Amino acid sequence: MRPFKSFLALLSVVCALGLAMPALAIDLDGAKAEGLVGERQDGYVGVVAANPPADLKRLVDDINLRRRGAYQKVVSQTPGATLAAVEKLAAAKLIAKTPSGQIVQDASGNWVKKP
Repeated sequence: MRPFKSFLALLSVVCALGLAMPALAIDLDGAKAEGLVGERQDGYVGVVAANPPADLKRLVDDINLRRRGAYQKVVSQTPGATLAAVEKLAAAKLIAKTPSGQIVQDASGNWVKKP
């Protein structure tokens, strides 16, 4: 019976922490849909919003860190590949699959709504 009580205590702590999370707990798809972030020409996500909240910056940093890791993995498994080439290819694919109306970076580096 003791392990069950420990589990309940742990569960209550987890629930309490969950309730204490900031109100802007947003995911990448939600941030894109709201026009807060967009796909950059270098294969990473960029903050579009002026004065973005700290949790949005953390989300973008986390996504970009994971993308960089994935890109580096491709480079390490592909003879002759460079990080810059993988980033550029990823950017083209990500921008191509971005839904119309969401924000992307154009070739000049400006944020635009994708037609």
